[in-house]
Amino acid sequence: MNHSTLESNTIKLRAPEPSDLELLYNWENNMEIWKVSNTLTPFSRFVLKRYIETSHIDIWESKQLRLVIEAKNQNALMTVPVGIVDLYDFDPFHLRAGVGILIANNEFRQKGYATEALSVLIKYSFETLQLHQLYCNISSENTVSLQLFKNHNFQVVGTKKQWLKTNNGWLDEIMLQLINPFSGSTKRN
Repeated sequence: MNHSTLESNTIKLRAPEPSDLELLYNWENNMEIWKVSNTLTPFSRFVLKRYIETSHIDIWESKQLRLVIEAKNQNALMTVPVGIVDLYDFDPFHLRAGVGILIANNEFRQKGYATEALSVLIKYSFETLQLHQLYCNISSENTVSLQLFKNHNFQVVGTKKQWLKTNNGWLDEIMLQLINPFSGSTKRN
């Protein structure tokens, strides 16, 4: 593992840059991805440009953090953006946030980038942001994502029955949670 907080030997997480506008526009408006992100309407370039311009606002104020996942080549001199990882619905009182991850193109899937990005994000969330817990909500048919989060010790804590409407009927949504293993949780009656 690299010594940088937002980096491993194979990936780097970084803030969105103005040069990412077209990339984000294409990813956010890919209707095939909408079913996993609960998106129903397209994003404009204007909205995405404003998001990038305000992405310097820290998570404590904006209640979200979006980071571009860059894959490193073997000598780590060049990187290529392969996806996005998000902390969303950040709750500063309860110290928790939702996690979303996207590896945008099929050519970059099944190469370990999501695994590495999630590992780096978890470490950053617990060690740097000092969060108490992370959670995610995943469609019951998205077995790849369910396995990814389970492999990172997220525990299934519930199922929302017939939660997601699809063209083929209703799907359950699985809720998963990861409590910071280093936080020493305290119980109150």
